[in-house]
Amino acid sequence: QVQLVESGGGSVQAGGSLRLSCAASGNTVRRFCMGWFRQAPGKEREGVAAAYTGSRGTYIADSVKGRFTMSQDNAKNTMYLQMNSLNPDDTAIYYCAALQTSFCPPLTPPAFSYWGQGTQVTVSS
Repeated sequence: QVQLVESGGGSVQAGGSLRLSCAASGNTVRRFCMGWFRQAPGKEREGVAAAYTGSRGTYIADSVKGRFTMSQDNAKNTMYLQMNSLNPDDTAIYYCAALQTSFCPPLTPPAFSYWGQGTQVTVSS
């Protein structure tokens, strides 16, 4: 079992930045695909970013490319989502997710087994 806890959400004005953290506990998240998702009110949950543990490569969704970056600290079992140039369309609950696998699948919610509780990000204009 893996437990995921997000932190770092909050309220920010347009143009601002936030860094989300996702701390994993339980089984060591080696050989896992780690993902960030978000869900805005009335919308479906969408994938934002993903990376395989220990890999430098990351996938960033087109909707946030150039503004969001994903990184990980394997020693701390923690991954991060750095969000810059935020705009009101980025307002959502952000979730981290994990899947024990040998490669990252397409970034869709049903593909991931473990989920955090989510953290709210609100961007005002």
